[in-house]
Amino acid sequence: MFTEDLDTFYIKMGIDTKLISLSKEIENNLKERFSHIDRITEYNQLKVLKAMQDNRVSDVHFAATTGYGYNDIGRDTLESVYADVFHAEDALVRPQLISGTHALTVALAGNLRPGDELFSPVGKPYDTLEGVIGIKETKGSLSEYGITYKQVDLKPDGTFDYDNISKAISSKTKLATIQRSKGYADRPTFSVKQIGELISFMKKIKPDLICMVDNCYGEFVEIIEPSDVGADLCVGSLIKNPGGGIAPIGGYIVGKTEYVENASYRLTAPGLGKEVGATLGLNTSLYQGLFLAPQVVSGALKSAIYAANLYEHFGFKVRPNGLEDRYDIIQAVTLNSPEAVIAFCEGIQAAAPVDSFVTPVPWAMPGYNCEVIMAAGAFVQGSSIELSADAPIKPPYTVFFQGGLTWYHAKYGILKSLQSLYDKKLIRL
Repeated sequence: MFTEDLDTFYIKMGIDTKLISLSKEIENNLKERFSHIDRITEYNQLKVLKAMQDNRVSDVHFAATTGYGYNDIGRDTLESVYADVFHAEDALVRPQLISGTHALTVALAGNLRPGDELFSPVGKPYDTLEGVIGIKETKGSLSEYGITYKQVDLKPDGTFDYDNISKAISSKTKLATIQRSKGYADRPTFSVKQIGELISFMKKIKPDLICMVDNCYGEFVEIIEPSDVGADLCVGSLIKNPGGGIAPIGGYIVGKTEYVENASYRLTAPGLGKEVGATLGLNTSLYQGLFLAPQVVSGALKSAIYAANLYEHFGFKVRPNGLEDRYDIIQAVTLNSPEAVIAFCEGIQAAAPVDSFVTPVPWAMPGYNCEVIMAAGAFVQGSSIELSADAPIKPPYTVFFQGGLTWYHAKYGILKSLQSLYDKKLIRL
């Protein structure tokens, strides 16, 4: 039988020997951090397992429903599992929630009424929410329904501006939205502890303020979630962390029963709420994806740390840096030129199991205010828990890398991105 050593295989896969040597050095220095991640993963795996066992998950819960989806015990049990995993009162977990943005929209529209004020204490939210809120004039926005918006920017050092937050909250302020991850902003991702401190501060000013956390990219990175520290609603996408790369679509909203119920009436119809919504045979994937999620997130988290250390070696600004604690799976790398951004994304695409032969190009993607390039050879379209990278084509030309269903695939993808930069003479080895 023909066998070859690992280095030879990497060379066959297009990686320069100097990069292979550097990779070994970086990886060896990360053993202790990776061991810490493994301990978090083990805790979260047991947490998910216990929730499934406590809810007596059985193969009867995998059966498909159609039409109205009345009495879908698989759907209802999955929502109980999610509520237990997040230590929440209730959950809405549906394939009809097509994205994280959609889940956030449903949660906002379900809990805000004309005359209410939506407040962001962490600056401008992710680009695709601008149209939802009405920051950017869009048909169907919250502003068209008489819902106003206010924000307080972070301080220059990325911390909360508590003085101005206290001044901004008024009797009109109904709901505060907290984006955990950075999106395309040059700011830190917030830890669950920091989010809890912010929520506690705001609720002392206005106890009935609804606090909602956009939890995308943060699930299972720590052993606690925002719902453990006072968040009334916690929202995310199933084609990111909690779907484990298996869920083909979907989103979740967990939190207090009243607010989850309000969201369900916006997802379906007033008077119908959670009682309807066929699962069409997707339950198995949603359960299995959640079960695998802690391990998949672990690999993605390791790959982000690995990428930060490699790119720092070549002098690029990275955020978080190679030593900082991690609160989501996203790694930002400032590459300083559009050519370098494109080369990076070409390398990630070339490392994909799907569409590795495709060349990504910048394009005017709906919901964004500039051209965006995206690299993702994914089994599920748009699934950014899978190895992927995207970047707005504008200064300072920062690319956002995330995902990887396995650590070893993500590792190869990062090496391939560096190889692409090297081949285009944008770095020296």
